[in-house]
Amino acid sequence: MYVSTSDIKLTANDNIIIWKYLDLSKFLAMLLSQQLFMSRSDRFEDQYEGTFSEPTFEEIKKIAANNPRFLDYYKSHREKVVISSWHANEYESFAMWQIFTKNNEGLAIQSTIGRLKKALEIEKHFEQYIGEVNYIDYKKEYIPFEDTFFPFLFKRKSFQYEREIRVISDVSHTNISIKEGLKIDVVINQLIEKIYIHPKSENWYKNLVEQMVKKLGYEIAIEKSDLESDILI
Repeated sequence: MYVSTSDIKLTANDNIIIWKYLDLSKFLAMLLSQQLFMSRSDRFEDQYEGTFSEPTFEEIKKIAANNPRFLDYYKSHREKVVISSWHANEYESFAMWQIFTKNNEGLAIQSTIGRLKKALEIEKHFEQYIGEVNYIDYKKEYIPFEDTFFPFLFKRKSFQYEREIRVISDVSHTNISIKEGLKIDVVINQLIEKIYIHPKSENWYKNLVEQMVKKLGYEIAIEKSDLESDILI
């Protein structure tokens, strides 16, 4: 279930195009389970995930001086927050293909913020919040901590190219022990508008993906990446 909140920044335009770049195995796991995988926040490659900038940390240390559990809470909280990352862009991103697909057999899911919201409505066990990531200077700029989600909606400026939209769930109110992440229910046909095949893949791979998607009962448009279009001279 998607829940909106005024504390989290998100464009009001539901038509914004978003992408998820992934390999074939993860894509098939999504189709077979009809679930979206959300990674535990402290398992991301960026060690700063869910942490604070220096100005914010200095303020928190003052508060924690008389209440040590205050800082301990934020440290342990990262284990209870799960995230699904999406890239906002009107067009395909060459950089995203390079970073998130390890070989020529990757693919990209194209959706919109509106489709993502509707696709999440089927999930009844965990609430999801969708927000835009803010990119800041962690040495100079302040991250608010009035809302426990805020540390997960800020990243260093070095990651601006990601243009990230995040789906976030907090399961700290449950007794669930999360290892790598959590799967939530999602309506696949609602979530995925198009599938784009890796620009360097062979035609047999596109045919294979088309056959698998069809056999699993989905009707989703599948196209070869626009980055591999014929050169016109």
